[in-house]
Amino acid sequence: MAKIQNISEIHPTLGFPEFDILEKYRKSFHASELGSLHSVFPFESIAKETGLSQSRLGRRNCFSPSAKIALMVLKAYTGFSDRLLVEHLNGNIHYQLFCGIMIDPSCPITNYKIISAIRNEVASRLDIDSLQKILASHWKPYLENLHVCMADATCYESHMRFPTDMKLLWESIEWLYRHVCMHCGKLGIRRPRNKYTDVAASYLSYCKKRKRKASRTRMLKRRMIRLLEKLIMQRDDIHREHGSLLKYTQDYQKRLSIISKVLVQEKKLFEGRKVSDRIVSIDRHYVHPIVRGKEVKSVEFGAKVNNIQIDGISFIEHVSFKAFNEGIRLKDCIHMHQKLMNVRVRCVAADSIYANNANRKFCTKYGISTSFVRKGRAAKDEAVRKALRSELSRERATRLEGSFGTQKQHYSLSKIKARNRKTEILWIFFGIHTANAILMIDKIKNGQKKAA
Repeated sequence: MAKIQNISEIHPTLGFPEFDILEKYRKSFHASELGSLHSVFPFESIAKETGLSQSRLGRRNCFSPSAKIALMVLKAYTGFSDRLLVEHLNGNIHYQLFCGIMIDPSCPITNYKIISAIRNEVASRLDIDSLQKILASHWKPYLENLHVCMADATCYESHMRFPTDMKLLWESIEWLYRHVCMHCGKLGIRRPRNKYTDVAASYLSYCKKRKRKASRTRMLKRRMIRLLEKLIMQRDDIHREHGSLLKYTQDYQKRLSIISKVLVQEKKLFEGRKVSDRIVSIDRHYVHPIVRGKEVKSVEFGAKVNNIQIDGISFIEHVSFKAFNEGIRLKDCIHMHQKLMNVRVRCVAADSIYANNANRKFCTKYGISTSFVRKGRAAKDEAVRKALRSELSRERATRLEGSFGTQKQHYSLSKIKARNRKTEILWIFFGIHTANAILMIDKIKNGQKKAA
């Protein structure tokens, strides 16, 4: 069993300061980037707001609530897998100091699933608005140009294979057939007859071909839809006759309902009808295709997030796994900015999709300058307005859009490997604000130099 202790509970046992190795590690930690990152995060306030418990999670001495938050930040900062993060946590004293724990080298953590348990616990209590308010109040003294609001949306993709109708149908058939066989084995009854073996051979042959004719694809898809429909009927018959003898888990029932929805959607698509909220993954049924019209990726699968940025620091305004029009959310962005900073917005920099008539009228009404292309006749001070529009557009294109690339490349947001909706949102939250915290290190240092 691993022995984990809070740093505050540990006292030096050596009588000579020159042999106090732990104190030297503390000094080197505070001088490192990791120590600076720790200093800019209000871990205690965040842990208190989330209401995390001192649960044991199977350990003699557990992670404190603030240590759990620090662990999520460390995960985003390092980009390690859960297993690799535990290995580094066992051997890296700086990582232990960051989390405020001390692990006995003779009894290291061996169960890497503790990271997943903590992630699920924090995700179940995550309130983005309240936590961002804490971060904004903590960082506000070091931010400049608080009257300028920048807004844009991006998609943080989920780590999943590219979905096709054939893959989705086959995954549904394979799972359902396996469970029908398991039910028959438990009950000691004969398996119902179906065309699973024939369809499996045809699908394997289809997958091996480099070029697939549309006629063959349609023929195989029809067979798979019919087989899936028959398997659901056979499973329902077994449940009707022997349901009292079988025990179904919540995950089993949830997946069965998803597969039933997949069948309905695939039948509509096969008939040429449109489908709303299309399921693209059985494991992640909440993910839907987001068509964004990009040159490299016309369709993305993941969470679409509308962000605002204040002096280079990003905040989440809206997150959804369904496509939405970010152009209608400019008023919400301005209201959120003013609520976080308690400062009236004077300038707005946003993409052309935000430049609708309703947003233009709103900004004109409240005297807010924008980066939108001018409509109508030129004003008397057009030269000044043009220069301001150009500056706002340049800042948005470099700082805001550049921050998306930084978050995705360096803070584990390129392909999110979370396994459910809540933990995926948690992953995005800590990835964005860990990137913010790295920027805040320099801002705080510059602010302290000016004050001195």
